[in-house]
Amino acid sequence: MPTQQILVVDDEVDILELVRFNLSREGFSVACATTGEEALKILKTNPPDLLLLDLMLPGIDGLEVARLIKYDPKIRHTPIIMLTAKGEESDVVAGLELGADDYVTKPFSPRVLTARVKAVLRRKIPAEPEPDGVLRIHDLVIHPGRHEVLLSGEPLQMTFTEFEILNYLARRPGWVFTRAQIVDAVRGDDYPVTDRSVDVQIVGLRKKLGSAGHYIETVRGVGYRFKE
Repeated sequence: MPTQQILVVDDEVDILELVRFNLSREGFSVACATTGEEALKILKTNPPDLLLLDLMLPGIDGLEVARLIKYDPKIRHTPIIMLTAKGEESDVVAGLELGADDYVTKPFSPRVLTARVKAVLRRKIPAEPEPDGVLRIHDLVIHPGRHEVLLSGEPLQMTFTEFEILNYLARRPGWVFTRAQIVDAVRGDDYPVTDRSVDVQIVGLRKKLGSAGHYIETVRGVGYRFKE
């Protein structure tokens, strides 16, 4: 299997060296950049398998780098893990809505960061559905055609919105979705719903899932994800 390439972008040299050392030790090939401009040049000439992107960069910041990546068809599918300082919840939400796959807050544990990198690389085609669209994950079976959910073989009664939210989250286990992303996926861009409405739907969904309700995890200040 070819060595997987990781591009790390951060203007703090100590962090670059720490990340490079730990990822290299795990068998990854690591390239480093200290500015957004340098990162974009590397991305276009030698696209990596994953990008670790600090949000606070001189010149072009991390959010703008993520936005430019998603506009470029040649690199738009590059997985992105954002590196953020504590208290940057609004930036985290903005980054996820631009298509970032995960985030890690500073200071971080190198072991946790490495685990997140491996998890995102495994998610390129997560929760593979069966040919008829049926998804089997944990002890749940989700059947879009029948609009049916089975828990340990027993059917659950769900509203349209509850079903759509569960189906959306479960098909990308481990991915963090903001409330706005959930609304757009379930009802479309023009549906007038608030963050609180999504929270209420999640409460109802967890209640109906009973013992399986813990599969839907709250990511504080950001949104929700389905447990891997």
